[in-house]
Amino acid sequence: MVERTGDPGAAGDAEGVTEALDRPLPEGVRRRVVALVADAFGGLTVTELPTQLRQYARFTPTRRAKFAGNAMAAAVESDPVFRQRIGGRLRETQRELAEAIEGGSPPAAADPVDVAAVAYVLRPVGWVKLVEAAGEEAQRASAERAGEEAARELQRLRDELAEAKAATRHETERTRTELEAARKENDGLQRKLRSAQSDVRRGAAALRKAEAELEAVRAEAAARQATADGEARRLRARLAEAESALEASRRAVREGRSVEDMRLRLLLDTVLDAAQGLRRELALPPASMRPADTVDAVEPGKMTPKDIATRALSEMDPALLDQLLALPQAHLVVDGYNVTKTGYPTMPLEKQRLRLLGGLAVLAAQTGAEMTCVFDGAELAAPVLLAPPRGVRVLFSKPGVTADELIRQIVRAEPPGRPVVVVSTDREVADGVARAGARPVASALLLKRLART
Repeated sequence: MVERTGDPGAAGDAEGVTEALDRPLPEGVRRRVVALVADAFGGLTVTELPTQLRQYARFTPTRRAKFAGNAMAAAVESDPVFRQRIGGRLRETQRELAEAIEGGSPPAAADPVDVAAVAYVLRPVGWVKLVEAAGEEAQRASAERAGEEAARELQRLRDELAEAKAATRHETERTRTELEAARKENDGLQRKLRSAQSDVRRGAAALRKAEAELEAVRAEAAARQATADGEARRLRARLAEAESALEASRRAVREGRSVEDMRLRLLLDTVLDAAQGLRRELALPPASMRPADTVDAVEPGKMTPKDIATRALSEMDPALLDQLLALPQAHLVVDGYNVTKTGYPTMPLEKQRLRLLGGLAVLAAQTGAEMTCVFDGAELAAPVLLAPPRGVRVLFSKPGVTADELIRQIVRAEPPGRPVVVVSTDREVADGVARAGARPVASALLLKRLART
C-alpha cells in the first residue's frame, strides 16, 4: 500500500506522491538492509555518518551489524541524506542490480530479498511494491518450507504409527504365546505343589512322632541321670565323711602322741636337771658301788617348791622368788592384768602390758627360767599388735575364756614334778593352781623383784 505525503522535494517523488510502507519491514529484508549498510559504512567519512553511528566507524562490518543494527536501520529510515549516501555506495558496489532496480526492471534471477533491500535503500519509484513482493515471497517460501516440514513430519508420524502397530501385533502374539506357556507351567507347578504339600504333611507327622519318641527317651535318660547323680552324691558324701573321720583319727593320734612325747621329754629334762643340780649341791663323787652302798639308809630327797616354802624366808621377800626360779626347769606363769593393776593401775592397758613384759624379759635373762604372761582377752576391743620380748611367752585368752581358766589349763598341761610358779593375787587362782601342784605367789612379790632389776 502506498501513502501519499506533501513533500514534493523528497527522493523518489513522483507527481508530489511519496511512497511509504504501511507495515513493518520484513525481517529478512531488514537483516539484508543492515548488512548492506554495514558494508557501505567503510566508504564514508566520520563526518558523513550520523552522530549516533560515528562510534561504530572503526568496527568491522560483522561487529557493526551485530552491535549497531537497530541504530543503522533507524538511521536509514529517518535520515534521507544518510540513506542517499548509502545508496551512492550501493551504486558503486552493485551497479548492475542498482541500475536495473532504478530502471524498474529488476533481474528475474535475483534474490527477492536482495532486490527489496536495495530498493529500500535507493527508494526508486515502486520500491514499496518490491519490498512487499519480497515479503510475500519470503512468506510464501516460509509457508512452503513449513508445509514441506509438516508433510515430512506427517509422513514420519505415519511411518512410526505403522511400525508401532506392527510391533504391537508382534508383541501381542508373543505375549499370548508366553501367557499360554505360563499357564501350562503354572498347571504343572500347581500339581507339583500339591504333591510337595502332601509330602510335607507326611514328613511333619513323622517328625512329630520322632520328636515324641525322642522326648520320651530324653525323659527316661534324665530320670536315670538324676538317679545316678543322687547315688553319686551319696557315695561322695560317705567318702568325704570317711576321709574326714580318718583324717581326724590320724590327727588325734599325731596330736596325742606329740603332746605325750613333749610332756615326757619335759619331765625327763626336769628330772635330769634336778639330778645334776642335786649332784652339784651335794658334791657327790662319781657314782661307784661301794660296800657302804649296801647299808640301809635314807637317801637324799628332791627339793621342790614346797621344800623352799618351809625355809625361813618371808612370803614377800624377793629372794623367795629367786630361789623358786633357780629350781631346774622352773616355769613362771604370770597373771598379767592382776600384776599390772596391782602395781600401776592408773596407766593405760597398753602401757601396763609393755612395762610388765619389759620387766619379765630382764628377769628371764637373769634367771633363765621359762616365763609365760597371760592376759584376759575379753578386755580387748581389737587384736593386739604386740611383739613378745625375748624369753617371754605372751598369751591372750580366747573369747568366752578368762585368763584364770587359761592359767589353770597351762598348769594342768605341765607334767607332775616340774616346778611351776604362778603369780596372782586372786585367791581362787592360787587355790586352783596349788591343787594342781604349782606354787602360787603374790603379785606384790613379783613387783618387788622387778623393782630390783
